[in-house]
Amino acid sequence: MESTPRKKQINVVGAVIVDEGQILCAQRGPGALEGMWEFPGGKIEQGETPREALAREIDEELHCAVKVGDEVASTAYEYDFGIVTLTTFYCDLIEGTPELTEHAAVRWEKPADMHLLEWAPADIPAVERIQADFAR
Repeated sequence: MESTPRKKQINVVGAVIVDEGQILCAQRGPGALEGMWEFPGGKIEQGETPREALAREIDEELHCAVKVGDEVASTAYEYDFGIVTLTTFYCDLIEGTPELTEHAAVRWEKPADMHLLEWAPADIPAVERIQADFAR
């Protein structure tokens, strides 16, 4: 009996950066999921907590500092390249203006309009949760 190879497990974090009632959305550049929208962030390195990883990734990717707050959602999604477990957190921008280093674009969206963007599948549950949170 042949066993199917196990898919790579990839643990990532995403920042739901809130500023004046709007959310920072980032468009992926060339590579996997090119052109789709996501919450900025990245992989959790060995020895880091998810919140530490997120603060580091936002500093590296956007040259900003954030205060990481409450968890929004944690979702596992199977892509062709592996199984991504994405945990998103609400964040406050405490220093800097987001700069493009890895993304094709960033933009601020009202929660009610976020569904108009083409989101990476792993990010969709967080988008839905944010819309519900802000609709209250």
